[in-house]
Amino acid sequence: MEIVNRPAPPTGLRRRLWRLPILLYRMGLGPLLSRRMMLLTHTGRVSGRRRKAVIEVVQRDAHAYIAASGFGVRADWYRNVVASPEVIIQVGGRVMRVTASPVEADSGAEIMARYARRRPAAARRLCKIMGFAVDGSPNDYREVGRNIPFVRFTPRQPRRPR
Repeated sequence: MEIVNRPAPPTGLRRRLWRLPILLYRMGLGPLLSRRMMLLTHTGRVSGRRRKAVIEVVQRDAHAYIAASGFGVRADWYRNVVASPEVIIQVGGRVMRVTASPVEADSGAEIMARYARRRPAAARRLCKIMGFAVDGSPNDYREVGRNIPFVRFTPRQPRRPR
């Protein structure tokens, strides 16, 4: 794995293009994006206002959804969920209240290696977007996984009435 060029989060027109999937969710068409994408509703760490981002689900199990911050720790959504982890996600037509928690680097390495095995073309594209050159080996993907932050979104237990 080689770091070729770590891009900054998009600004201007590129940012608007990255945010287009949010419009699909607003129009009620979010389920068309598949369960590989989720709408994240979170609180701005500075403004305190409600913010939204559409991010890719890289792993899902019975207990959580996991996403990678492709633009690293500088991504606004990542910094916001670290500051205020009680968020809402929508995956397909399902809306859930969840708690976001950062994933340790070694776990991120294994998550990325599994993702690359399941979706090799998507993993190569994702690495290229994030500024990494990979040779396609599991160890290369593990190294990428150690260099990008992953977040686990775990559903919160419903409150019981008193």
